[in-house]
Amino acid sequence: MKKWIVLVTATLFPQTLWAADIQATLQWSQRVELSTPVSGVVQAVNVEVGDLVKKGQVLLSLDSTAYLAKVAESQSEITRLNAEAEEDKRDLVRVQELYERTVVSTTDLDQAKLRLVKSQSALSEARARLRQNQKALDDASIRAPFDAVVVLRQAETGLSVAAGLQPQMLLTLARSGEMIARMHLSSHQMDNLKTGQTVTVSVAGINYTGKIKTLGLEPIKIKEEWVYPVDAVFPSKEPLRVGTPALVKLP
Repeated sequence: MKKWIVLVTATLFPQTLWAADIQATLQWSQRVELSTPVSGVVQAVNVEVGDLVKKGQVLLSLDSTAYLAKVAESQSEITRLNAEAEEDKRDLVRVQELYERTVVSTTDLDQAKLRLVKSQSALSEARARLRQNQKALDDASIRAPFDAVVVLRQAETGLSVAAGLQPQMLLTLARSGEMIARMHLSSHQMDNLKTGQTVTVSVAGINYTGKIKTLGLEPIKIKEEWVYPVDAVFPSKEPLRVGTPALVKLP
């Protein structure tokens, strides 16, 4: 009789899905090192380590005197060449009328057309130089690519920056508003997991609702055991420290 009751209980109330608290370590959800693709002397550094910055905010500026001068020079050149092209256009119209009246030869008409082509080509090249110079001017400032926290500052006012094959890292940012809890799981522990699945991340007694972001495909060896890295991303209003231990409640 007792055996029958146990059997009925197991049938009516099947075991729930396994759940476990997995040790994890906090990581940045996104981390970038910033430099300038142009050379110059650092004129201003507007941030300190730990500062929260908004997307598009100017973080660092080089002395842009030379780049401003090149932009102004290009703009002046465009004004001059545009006037020349307009004059050549009017001249072509005049020569075309004379040609139709058989006052000038085909050679004169062709030369007028050639002058216009050359002036228009020179104008296009000048506009391209302006875009290049404007790009260099823009590159003389570092702006935040997204809302972030400054985690490393390697630049000071007066530092000479040389653009080259190996960019000189000046600032390091990490995305603000979210963190990653990185775990290492066995293949068996990963059987019930999928990306986008909701998990609970506990940091210093505070619980956060997160989601599985990535499931590792290649194992790594930790303490003689082959495990897979698994990342759970979760929102955090205040930046937490990388390396802080956490617990992840798996479903």
